[in-house]
Amino acid sequence: MNSYLLFKSLHLIAVISWMAGLLYLPRIFVYHADAEDESQKKVFKIMERKLYNYIMMPAMLLSWLFGIILIHSLGFSVFAELWMQIKMIAVTILTYYHFTLGKHLNNFATENNQKTSKFFRIYNEIPTLILIVVIFVVIFKPL
Repeated sequence: MNSYLLFKSLHLIAVISWMAGLLYLPRIFVYHADAEDESQKKVFKIMERKLYNYIMMPAMLLSWLFGIILIHSLGFSVFAELWMQIKMIAVTILTYYHFTLGKHLNNFATENNQKTSKFFRIYNEIPTLILIVVIFVVIFKPL
């Protein structure tokens, strides 16, 4: 079996899982920010914590791990190519975004959220825009 294609497949699976979490967690925050009933808030806190810790965090770590393995197999000279530089900037921004979601998660967990549901609706669009950039850059590989 071709190990490059195996790791590429595993990388894509991890990225898809990570992106699902990056898109879904802020949506839960939208509903949590609007929730008034304490039992609803408790359910949202459980959902948020489990999504972040059991799905998003492992998926992010595996995305990075398999990505690094792919870079190693391609050779580090791939960083001289513009498409890889753009992709790495985008992935770094996604990683930062991931950890900002963790900060918001902690704010909800401690009843310190100051953001509105409208904020989270808008904030939820960031990973979509970055995903579009990454897909086009990786597929078309501009010089």
